[in-house]
Order: sequence, then C-alpha cells, then structure tokens
Amino acid sequence: MTVTELNQHWQIDLKCGFIAGTDRFFFQISVIDVYTIALLAYHIGLIATAKDALRVLKNALIARGLISSMAEKPVLRTDNGPQFTAHLFQDGCETLGIIHERIPIKSPNMNAYIESFHAILEDECYSQSEFIDFADVYQVISEYMDYYNNRRRHGSINNMAPLKYYQAYLEKLTKLIA
Repeated sequence: MTVTELNQHWQIDLKCGFIAGTDRFFFQISVIDVYTIALLAYHIGLIATAKDALRVLKNALIARGLISSMAEKPVLRTDNGPQFTAHLFQDGCETLGIIHERIPIKSPNMNAYIESFHAILEDECYSQSEFIDFADVYQVISEYMDYYNNRRRHGSINNMAPLKYYQAYLEKLTKLIA
C-alpha cells in the first residue's frame, strides 16, 4: 500500500516489558499513523486483551476526529496476535467501519512502522529504565510518549516531530511527501 496522506493507513501492535522491582511483565499496545508516524493512542497494563486493543483503536479514532460513522476510516494492519484475532476485536473493527488487514505469520516487515516504533521505544525508553513498579512504568513511558510525539525529530518527516508534522500538514505548511 502506498500511503499518500494522513489517516490512510494505521498499524497497531503489542510490546511487552519487564518490571524488575516486582519481577513481572507489563504490556503496551500502540497504534501509529503511517503517514505522520505519530503515535495516536496506547495502552499500558499488566494484561493486554482484545478489549484493550479495541479501546486503543477507538481512542485513536477519537484523537483524529474519525469516530463518526460518516468519517472515512483508515486501513488498520495488525499481526496475528490473540488480541487482534479475537472476535471482539474483529467485530469492533467492523462496527467502527475499519478495514482490518492481518499480515502473514512471520512477516513483521509488513508492519514495519509499528515494529520500528517499538524498536525505538525499546532502545530509548525500556532498556534505559529499570522499572521498580507499575506506577514507575506508567510515568516513564507516558513521558517518553510525549517526547516521541512532540520533540523527537524524524528525517522521514522533514526532520520534525510527528505531532509537529501533523500540525504543519493540517496548516498546509509542509509539502506532501510522496
């Protein structure tokens, strides 16, 4: 799929991290707009269910003003994780008017944008922190998400931060990237 404008194609995936202080894992579900590489919504929790994934998707639609039934919806791409193959998630996508594509098994390159984001998240946040408890996880990751969207520059979007690029796009101050 060639992406030529925002909200045309989104990707969503799950990532896990470790809380050293409590010796347990936590999960993050993130959704990204491929055009702006802005992180639209996310979930951080000790579990990650289809219900959580659907809530993240709904929050992303709300954030972009696309929740109404009249708004044109993005194509959403996921892997075949249980959160995304669950009937609840499938039915929710249908109700929301979302076209849901699942990539073939063992082909993460087809979900490259969210995979790349999660690799950046691992390198710049998760691996830089030794989390002591869930409150620490939530605070550190929330601060990183704000940094990623508002201050971290990306060469692929005119050396701007994702939300700055999104705002510039809306204001027609940047040229479209083909």
